[in-house]
Amino acid sequence: MDFLVANGPALLFYLFAFIAVAAAILVISLRNPMYSAIALLVTFLSMAALFLLRHAEFLAIVQIFVYGGGIMVLFLFVIMLVNLHRLRESRMFGVQWPMAVVVGLILIALIGFVVVNTPFGPAEASPESFVSIDGESVGNAQAVAWLLYREYLLPFEIVSVFLLVAMIGAVVLARKE
Repeated sequence: MDFLVANGPALLFYLFAFIAVAAAILVISLRNPMYSAIALLVTFLSMAALFLLRHAEFLAIVQIFVYGGGIMVLFLFVIMLVNLHRLRESRMFGVQWPMAVVVGLILIALIGFVVVNTPFGPAEASPESFVSIDGESVGNAQAVAWLLYREYLLPFEIVSVFLLVAMIGAVVLARKE
């Protein structure tokens, strides 16, 4: 029992990380798009659990509401709108597996190289950096909102324009003639 108490957060991290990776693999490997959407929802929820383990409560709730709720409804709407039963079956990725494996290994090696060679200081690693504004202690949601709407307003607005364009594109593609 002492082992569970001492290593509880690490064990939970590995459990939810394994669930997230396994569900992400299922998203791209399942043939039925509805099952892939459910696996994507499991991935979103396990990522929210990982945010909770890092004491990022605001991000966990946003992950559940925005991705687990809004984005999943949008995906399910597109899946139902496209009507995949009328599309002909075709084998799209049969000859591309060797190249995909090579590109995947190169990307994994590149990400590993960047992670190993990036210096992480105590400010980036501590959760306390996300609960203070100019040295004053505030809540997690207030600190994240301060950073989001003061420091990173332009990238936030660019992402919102991209989402709007994607939504308009989905409506135009799904419109019947």
